[in-house]
Formats: sequence, C-alpha cells, structure tokens
Amino acid sequence: MTVEPTASARRGIRKSAGERAFEICNGAILSLLALLCLAPFVHILAVSLSSSQAATAGRVGFWPVDLSLNSYQYATQNPVFISAFGVTVRRVLLGVSVDTLLVTLAAYPLSKTNREMPGRTILAWIFVTTMFVGGGMIPSYLVVNATGLRNTLWALVIPGAVKPFNMTILLNFFRQTPKDLEESALIDGAPQPKILWYIYLPLALPALATLTIFDTVGHWNEWFSGLIYMDKQVNQPLQTYLRGVIIQPDFTLLNQQQIELMSKISSKTYQAAQIMIATTPVLAIYPFLQKYFIKGLTLGSLKG
Repeated sequence: MTVEPTASARRGIRKSAGERAFEICNGAILSLLALLCLAPFVHILAVSLSSSQAATAGRVGFWPVDLSLNSYQYATQNPVFISAFGVTVRRVLLGVSVDTLLVTLAAYPLSKTNREMPGRTILAWIFVTTMFVGGGMIPSYLVVNATGLRNTLWALVIPGAVKPFNMTILLNFFRQTPKDLEESALIDGAPQPKILWYIYLPLALPALATLTIFDTVGHWNEWFSGLIYMDKQVNQPLQTYLRGVIIQPDFTLLNQQQIELMSKISSKTYQAAQIMIATTPVLAIYPFLQKYFIKGLTLGSLKG
C-alpha cells in the first residue's frame, strides 16, 4: 500500500517566502560582519606588501601599492625576531603538553562522586574560585622570582598551567561517560590509570582536541607574562616582542645588506610584515581544526 505524503510533509520540502527572505537577510548581515572583521587583516596584509613611500603617504587601502617584499626579507633576517618566534614555538609545544597533562589529571578524579572521592566538591570549588579571585600581579611575580623561574621558558608555562575553565569542561565531559564501562574494567581488575588511558581519554578526544586548540591560541597570543618575567629581549615570546616593535620600532643594523634593506622599508611596513608572519601559523591551521571548535561549543549540550 502506498502512503501519500501529507500536506505538511510536502510543504516541509519547500521553504516559504518569509523563510527565504529571512535566510537572505541573515546571510547578508553575516557576510557584512565577516567583511568588517576581515577588513583590518586585509589592510595590514596590503601594507606589508607595499613600498615604504606608499605606506607612509597613506595610499594603501585593501590592495598593495608598488608591490615589495623588502619588509618580509628584513623581518626574516632579524635575529631577535627569529629568536622570539622560536621562543613562542617552544612555549606552545611545552605549554600545551603540560597544560593538557595537568588538567586531565585534575579533571579525572574530580569527575567522580563524593562516595568515590570524599571531598571532591570542596576541591572542585577551590579550583573554580580561582577563576574569579586571584592573588594579583605582584604576588605572582614574587612567586615566580623566588622559585627561580624568571628568565626561563618555565615562567611562561607553569603559572597558568592548570586552567580551571578547561578543567571544568573536561570534568563534565568525563562525568557524561557511561559508568558501565568503568565498572566493567574494575571487575576485570583494571587500575584507575589504565581506565583513564584506555577508556576515558579515547572517548574524550573531541573535548581534548578543543581544549588543546584553545590552549594553543592562548599561548601563541599571550604577551604580558613575557613582559614581566623576561628581562632580556632574547627570552621574550613573539607577541611581547611585537608589542615592543609597535611602541618603539627596532632597526638594529647587522650588516651591509640590512642597511640596504632598511633604506627600502618603513616602520609601518616592517610592523605589518611582522604581524602577518606572527598571525599566519594560526590562520594556516584553523581551517583544518574548525570542526573541533564547533564540537567544543556543543560539549555537554546532549546526553544519552
């Protein structure tokens, strides 16, 4: 027997005029907002690829004027810039690894019930309280200085290694994992570390990937800790160095080639080139990891 589709079902395939108008207006507004967000980036890119005369005269809009790569060539030959870039890369690799390890080790026991781990509620609230109340900049500096971390890479990693926000997200994700899996493993005699490694972590890969991306972007863009914990410019991360360049351009001359390049660039094009170099790595990996951002927005929204 053939069942005829109902009128509402047939109507559901076609969109009404009001729905189409809404989608058009919504798309137009979102496209306009996207262009507004993209415009400053495109302008910086155009300035970095323009000649010093055009940039200084303010003739550069959203397209390069008198195409030139001298600013990029000078930036990539600047040893201080290369050193700062290397510090940031090492910071991201070390910081993300340490952060993920500590957050996981903190979130897993706190995801248990009070019967399984007495006092877990009090401990969880201690972590959450630090999201709203902090000791301040001066006590933090005194602790870092007293522990001998100042002017080392660990000063950029240890103070913010355990992020309560990330721990809370991972904690709630662990709590949504079916308890039957853990109980079956316990019956088979598996210890807690093995349960965490073979059961909880594989199921929590979307959450871990999302938090890793957030942590990577945070370490890459953070500049203030490098300013207060690093006395020497050679130890500063990239974003701290760029802040100094924007406030006071650094045209340290190293050789005759550097002198010739400096005469062909301006502080405006040089700053723009360094900003583009610092931004490119994050922009390059974001399209491949965007799906994890979307998953991160829905963590904990569905259960069962």
